[in-house]
Amino acid sequence: MPGFLSLLAGAALALAAAVAALAALLLAWRQPSASRRAASAALLLALPFVLFIASRPLVARDLPPIHDVTTDLAEPPQFRSLPLRPDNLAGTGSLAAWRRIHAAGYPDIQPVTIPRPAGDVLSDARKLAAARGWDIARFDVTAGALEATASTSYIRFKDDVVVRVRPSADGTQSIVDMRSVSRVGISDFGVNAKRIREFLGDLAAR
Repeated sequence: MPGFLSLLAGAALALAAAVAALAALLLAWRQPSASRRAASAALLLALPFVLFIASRPLVARDLPPIHDVTTDLAEPPQFRSLPLRPDNLAGTGSLAAWRRIHAAGYPDIQPVTIPRPAGDVLSDARKLAAARGWDIARFDVTAGALEATASTSYIRFKDDVVVRVRPSADGTQSIVDMRSVSRVGISDFGVNAKRIREFLGDLAAR
């Protein structure tokens, strides 16, 4: 939260700077070019940050208002070492509503089948998680599960991840499910879905 509050404070300062720079630019319009250049530079420095913060609600507008994303809605991978937040249904109110919103918003988030043994795939998942800087909390070959915590952006929001790897009926392939959950907030701005897409894509490509 300190990082988030700092971001908001920075946005407020940038907005004040942009307004002041715009006013200075108007006042200096008929002044020497040096004054106009200074005001223009100040406006160009402040305005992009203000526009970035202001665009965040627009980004979230077309995304489902959820923070728990998984490839398996019927039987989501379960956390064993990392606790699931007590208010995990915040914003949806019920498990059925969460499933309905999730299915409509992220129809592409599905399990992947990888033509490698489950043990090898789980080992590759651990390597990928470590390469991404995730803090691994559980690696259970017998259960075919990996749990880890990922940090989002410089604000360092914590998202918890569980990867489940199960062998196919003949044992030659692996069925991989994944779940990514934000610890705070209601909407995650699509971060968890993006994480799942990228991680499973990289895992399948190894």
